[in-house]
Amino acid sequence: MWITVDGATVDVSDGVTILHALGRIGVDVPSLCDDQRLAPYGECRMCLVRVDGQAQPIPSCATEVRAGMVIETAPPDIESARAGVLRMLARHYPPGAVLGDPDETFHRLLRRYDVVATGDDLPGLRDDSHPCIAVDMNRCIDCFRCVRICDEVQGQFAWQITGRGMGTHVVPSGADTLVESPCVSCGACVDSCPTGALEDRSIVQLGRPTRWTRTTCPYCGVGCELQVGIRDDRIVTSVPALDAPVNRGHLCVKGRYAHGFVHASDRETSPMVRDGAGWRSVTWDAAIHTVARRFGDLGDRFGPEALGVLASARATNEDNYVLQKFARVVLRTNNVDGCARVCHAPSAAALGEIFGTGAATNSFDDIEAAGTILVCGANPTENHPIVGARIKQAARNGAALIVIDPRRIELADFATMHLRPRPGTNVLVLNAMSATVVEEGLVDETFARERVEGLDEFIRHLARYTPELVADRCGVDSADLRAAARLYATNRPSMALHGLGVTEQTQGTDGVTCIANLALLTGNIGQAGSGVNPLRGQNNVQGSAHMGCEPHHLTGYAPITDAARFEAVWGAPIPRPDGLDAMQMLDAARSGTVRGLWVVGWDILQTQPNLTDTDAALARLDTLVVQDLFLNETARAHATIFLPACSSFEKDGTFMNGERRIQRVRRALEPVGDSKPDWEITCLVARAMGQTDTFEFAGPNDIWEEIRRVWPAGAGISYERLDRSGGLQWPCPNEEHPGTRVLHTSGFGALGPKATLRSVDYRPTTEGTDDEYPYVLITGRTLDQFNAGTMTRRSLTQTLHPTDVLEISPTDAATLGIDNGDRIRLNSRYGTADLPACVTGRVSPGEIFTTFSDPTNEVNRLTGPHRDPITNTPEYKITAVNLQPLD
Repeated sequence: MWITVDGATVDVSDGVTILHALGRIGVDVPSLCDDQRLAPYGECRMCLVRVDGQAQPIPSCATEVRAGMVIETAPPDIESARAGVLRMLARHYPPGAVLGDPDETFHRLLRRYDVVATGDDLPGLRDDSHPCIAVDMNRCIDCFRCVRICDEVQGQFAWQITGRGMGTHVVPSGADTLVESPCVSCGACVDSCPTGALEDRSIVQLGRPTRWTRTTCPYCGVGCELQVGIRDDRIVTSVPALDAPVNRGHLCVKGRYAHGFVHASDRETSPMVRDGAGWRSVTWDAAIHTVARRFGDLGDRFGPEALGVLASARATNEDNYVLQKFARVVLRTNNVDGCARVCHAPSAAALGEIFGTGAATNSFDDIEAAGTILVCGANPTENHPIVGARIKQAARNGAALIVIDPRRIELADFATMHLRPRPGTNVLVLNAMSATVVEEGLVDETFARERVEGLDEFIRHLARYTPELVADRCGVDSADLRAAARLYATNRPSMALHGLGVTEQTQGTDGVTCIANLALLTGNIGQAGSGVNPLRGQNNVQGSAHMGCEPHHLTGYAPITDAARFEAVWGAPIPRPDGLDAMQMLDAARSGTVRGLWVVGWDILQTQPNLTDTDAALARLDTLVVQDLFLNETARAHATIFLPACSSFEKDGTFMNGERRIQRVRRALEPVGDSKPDWEITCLVARAMGQTDTFEFAGPNDIWEEIRRVWPAGAGISYERLDRSGGLQWPCPNEEHPGTRVLHTSGFGALGPKATLRSVDYRPTTEGTDDEYPYVLITGRTLDQFNAGTMTRRSLTQTLHPTDVLEISPTDAATLGIDNGDRIRLNSRYGTADLPACVTGRVSPGEIFTTFSDPTNEVNRLTGPHRDPITNTPEYKITAVNLQPLD
């Protein structure tokens, strides 16, 4: 639309405020209280403009632009008023802050209007409690952006306004210091603060960045885009990309502050070969030829099935594609897998079987479109924090929220209903909800008739799973089961999100199948605000599996029987027998069948279940190559060769997030030391083993172009398109295609127009409690650490959660005479671990919970050998233990 600004006619976008419309065309109207992520506020009066037809100046931040407007942005009376506002604020503002930090928004405005700060600098207004955020309320000007962004975006309410009139000020909520408040360290208040009253501690210590690079976060599968700030070849800070479609200008504590691992003092940057009990640094040529010689020799002596490769969910798509190609072309084996095996392989298996595609059906944007959100076996506010914040805000804005989880997670505080089943009974709960839908006439008959098969047989199956029949076994009242089912079936569209609390059980695949059945019965598939959506754990776990790092599938989840298409591009044959998955490779190593293993970016000794058996398996290998940033526990204990890899901040490529979105990863730093990108290391070994032509890539873009050739559903996704957007979601078959936000709108791919309901019976886990082992241990993740802690333990966030703790109910703590902080010994049928106690109502009596981010605790020495029979995914969520107080 056309408007007139200061006498010039200009074209601006509609649907935005005057302030933002002017900003987009380069007209700088000052503002102190505005943030594009927040609702208009209009209190600071700095952004007033004069509009023809208006009797008084109007706040441009709170007024939508309209066609034909005639606007004056800086008439003398308004400029004088702006200076007056600044003089009032500057009377109480310390002049040293302006001199020491001239680039803050407020400080630039003081210079622009020739206003001098004359206030005092009082030590009592500084708060040094937080390891990541420096607080200096001498610099607060009461714009309240920190309060509003914490409320409106994160939903945490960590800041509050206290006092009245001139005594008004901002303080941490319910606490004397920020670190004691409900703060989750997302840094949104720091991003928004215009004065530096809230500032990244890293910037205070290292100075402001001199350049910025846009890239994608290396932590969870949400895939937040961020801007990395660099100074003197170090990461100083990272802030959210304001226009990113996934995170919408928001980050969590890990994306915001857990980047210190890149420059950690124990970062390994030179190749090493084990020499007796220690390590010897070698050149890259020597390391590459050692790997090539050892793997070549083992393949010649024992055959290709004696070799295996484990890929990385933290590496790029390009890295993983080259690695699985190496396994198949160079090593001649399909023994290649990744950590999807131990997390969401059941999701891929179940959704692939029922819907024809083993990935999320919908997008994160559907959270705001849902009438009801079902969160089953997931803790998004800690493990997928940006998605968790969006779910929380959706619930605050009127969406119904059903939480199914044995623990009382944060989202339970916002839930319409919280069902707390006994661990291992998800199939009972979900079948009971489906039985209610059928029994109470809530089936979407039109959808079922047009798009569902097997309904009659499924209804007969559900007769054994009515809420009244299963309530005692699952521990959820039958009335609550029915109420949850009614809510999901009627308050549509309904969106289901699930996590490892569903998949990491012996009935993991069955649990996901039951969620899919419920969605089909109620017609919650193929439309906005609905679907079945796995919350993927690591940044590229979806992508690593999709690139072909699986023993049964090639790139794009193509079955091995489609090998001819790949052979035509690769110019090399592909072995036809299915390979071994990660669990089977370790079994085979323990039996002596697998002799050589190459592990990239995955600390299997710390994260695999039944640590004692994993340790024994790794000890029997002839050659173990570990490729990582650090000497992780696997490398420290058993590796024979260590290859130093780059972090994602030091290379280019792409990640694939949990909603099927491909996003760019861009190099912000030169590789630290002699470290190299994972793809380049793989290609060097391939060429050393005689494969030259098929592994001559000029760079990641060259690899991606080959990926597009073998993956039809991604053929339309080019680097050029990705660089112009916030990512593209597959399927995207050609360069005119916009990407696919919602799957199955009219059919189920190769399965045809209809999906078939699958009858799933409940099978109790064999890992039961008894008199000797009366407690159920659940393991999982926490907000301030990530997975095994490899990256977060080397960042500022380490002090926020320094070690694992054992959550125990007040009832059980009282019975055992345990107080907070007391050391407890846990004994399972498989091992022992010692942890400090945390007495909390988050867990029910008879159930305990801990994380596994501190390797000194060896929590996975407790977990057992039980697996989902369909995918071999381990049962991390149920381990019978007894407890022995040590203090």
